[in-house]
Amino acid sequence: MSLLRLDHISYQYDHSSEKVLNDLSYDFDKGCIYAIVGKSGAGKTTLLSILSSLAKPTEGAIYLNDEDIAKIDKYKFRSRYVGVVFQSFNLLPHLTALENVVLSMNISGKKFDRPKKETALELLQKVGLSEEEANRRVLKLSGGQQQRVAIARALSYGPEIILADEPTGNLDGETQSEIMSIFRMLTGEGKCVIIVTHSPQVANQADQVYRLEK
Repeated sequence: MSLLRLDHISYQYDHSSEKVLNDLSYDFDKGCIYAIVGKSGAGKTTLLSILSSLAKPTEGAIYLNDEDIAKIDKYKFRSRYVGVVFQSFNLLPHLTALENVVLSMNISGKKFDRPKKETALELLQKVGLSEEEANRRVLKLSGGQQQRVAIARALSYGPEIILADEPTGNLDGETQSEIMSIFRMLTGEGKCVIIVTHSPQVANQADQVYRLEK
């Protein structure tokens, strides 16, 4: 049984006769990195929106552990089951790295057995930030460090699925490799990592590549 399964999904905008996505059936399993590639306009960002339940397919269904996600509250799905890493990070710049992660934990509404700050600090250290860096305001961090904060934030409420939108697009080659190493570490812990990317280097490190065509 796949963790996440797309069953013949298609998508088209209102008042448009052209489908952005057409009859896609993909499987996503635990412990694997998936790369979604394709030229601009092929529907990669739309697919990511559908996977995160920000958009609903016009045809077909998506299953999480064989349950149709249409039956799951959308807010609960986004705040419990999937963590999203944005290309532009989408961090709150006036907060510290630690505060950004704790805020995400608060918003999830999930109950935690340990103090949130303690858990958040462990996550930030896990992705390569020191305690001193964790307590810096986001604006004082480099692009690579901000991306690490974004990954820690996506992990903060324990989702099984990590969705990443061009997570290395603004990073240099060395930092890109470090970020991919973090994703590989996460799959070793059973996470499913789905990456939208233009980078051949990133795609080459995936376990499975899904290519979208216009």
